[in-house]
Amino acid sequence: MSSSDSLPPLPENRTVLGVGSMGLDFLAAVSSYPKPDDKIRTTSLKVQGGGNASNALTCAARLGLSPRVISKVADDTQGKGILEELQADGVDTSFVAVAEDGNSPFTYIIVDNETNTRTCIHTPGYPPMIPDDLSPSSLSSALDGARLVYFDGRLQETALLVAQEATRRNIPILIEAERIREGLDDLLNLSEYAICSAKFPKAWTGAETFPSALVSMLLKLPKLKFAIVTLGEDGCIMIERSIEEAPQTEEMDVDSLFEALKQRKDDSITRPTYVSSPVTKLRANGIGTVCGRLFVGTAEKIPPSELVDTTGAGDSFIGAVIYAVCTNMPPEKMLPFAAQVAAACCRGLGARTSLPHRTDPLLAPFL
Repeated sequence: MSSSDSLPPLPENRTVLGVGSMGLDFLAAVSSYPKPDDKIRTTSLKVQGGGNASNALTCAARLGLSPRVISKVADDTQGKGILEELQADGVDTSFVAVAEDGNSPFTYIIVDNETNTRTCIHTPGYPPMIPDDLSPSSLSSALDGARLVYFDGRLQETALLVAQEATRRNIPILIEAERIREGLDDLLNLSEYAICSAKFPKAWTGAETFPSALVSMLLKLPKLKFAIVTLGEDGCIMIERSIEEAPQTEEMDVDSLFEALKQRKDDSITRPTYVSSPVTKLRANGIGTVCGRLFVGTAEKIPPSELVDTTGAGDSFIGAVIYAVCTNMPPEKMLPFAAQVAAACCRGLGARTSLPHRTDPLLAPFL
């Protein structure tokens, strides 16, 4: 029996639509970050496609979904390369606007081997995407048959147009909340799923802790089914809203519960796992109460010799969550699976070099 024969079947509807950034990444790995006026050499160099939405959709494609993307590039060498790379991975680029003049987006990324950090210097594409770049017929075709629509928070005017039509069609929306952006609140209000960077929840809600911030998000955004904050090597925290509240459901302080769950983690386990609460009334002091389950997910403990670059780790986590939602994976499976996909991404230079395929033996225990 081949490894693909032993995998669970893919969903009948594998089509997802993503709206957001695409570009070209120039990745330069260095032994240590340069000081001002330094001249140093790279230890390795790679040029490959990038951009949050494009990376996440590439991940989803390698996991077996059929992604479409709405974005914009210029009719230049970089733009052609960006589209060809996405097409080779199975991402439908037929809804990408191509400007006759201008430049495609690109990013210089300095990967510091000493601290395992990366610094990004981004040049936006020009001219920027506007709603007129997407015709009504293209918008309709892009959404036809979509199981889920994902937004990375960029291209806000076009994104809102797509989100409003997706909502009208009852297509669920997953939003990436990386940082506070113009127009992001409009997208959040229409979303069923939110995945946040470590910087976003406390800044957006004013809450002092991650668990309280997630409670606040679920209270402010009544459509949300779950909210996740990703914390790199510290894993993630998630609250899944409970639709049905049992009469005897206990009320607990969410920060105290979070600390109790952290104590239950087994730090000797190197592969991703999770601990969770039962359905509970989660109270955030001074904010309010939401009924749901609190999850604490762990990241893989990657051996230092295997950790190459964290570029795109968050994008790959999102791509894996998109797959999980489309396959109706419960959180107990979704969080370790997404963490494992993100860990695989960190083993190569750039966001896509080590993105796993669905048949990768590394993923077999998580599917």
